[in-house]
Amino acid sequence: MLTVGLTGGIGAGKSEVARLLASYGAILVDADRIAREVVEPGTPGLAAVVEEFGTGVLAPDGSLDRPRLGAIVFADEERRKALNAIVHPLVGARSAELQRAAGPDDIVLHDVPLLTENGLAPLYDLVVVVDAEPDTQVERLVRLRGMTRDEARARMAAQARREDRLAVADLVIDNNGPLEALEPQVAAVWAQLRARLAAGRGGEDAQHP
Repeated sequence: MLTVGLTGGIGAGKSEVARLLASYGAILVDADRIAREVVEPGTPGLAAVVEEFGTGVLAPDGSLDRPRLGAIVFADEERRKALNAIVHPLVGARSAELQRAAGPDDIVLHDVPLLTENGLAPLYDLVVVVDAEPDTQVERLVRLRGMTRDEARARMAAQARREDRLAVADLVIDNNGPLEALEPQVAAVWAQLRARLAAGRGGEDAQHP
């Protein structure tokens, strides 16, 4: 098994890279999706969030009102830390469970937006960073997600610096260009991951004939 941490700043295109790698055969463990699952109605995670932030973060149907909670935590570092203290351990436990279900010949791709911020790089065999210029990130967030430029920059400022992400990277995918330029890079990264897995399996076979 090869475990890969995939990260990148908001608007860098990490989700598209994850989609492509999954289409090649990677087992995708999506931290964002898991983060939503662990605070669904009826979960201990949602109960803990309500205890910390109050019933004002609930929608009328009892689900989590994500825009309202986001407005709170992105405006206050301490409130964001409080939310992370609830959600991150739950996400970590579920991610580990999914990884344990993978086989020895699998590449397990952990899509982790806050990999750098939370010092998670050592948990993986290698780290892939999807990189884009800050101006490119802002333009995508405005065009694709309907944010204002100030909102986009605030979200980016809440994440790790670009330099810090690149510092933990074993492989970097440059996603400043169009989709046509991204796909060949991802295919090349997939080939490198398969080669790394094969080399590792070869070493194991030599030790355990």
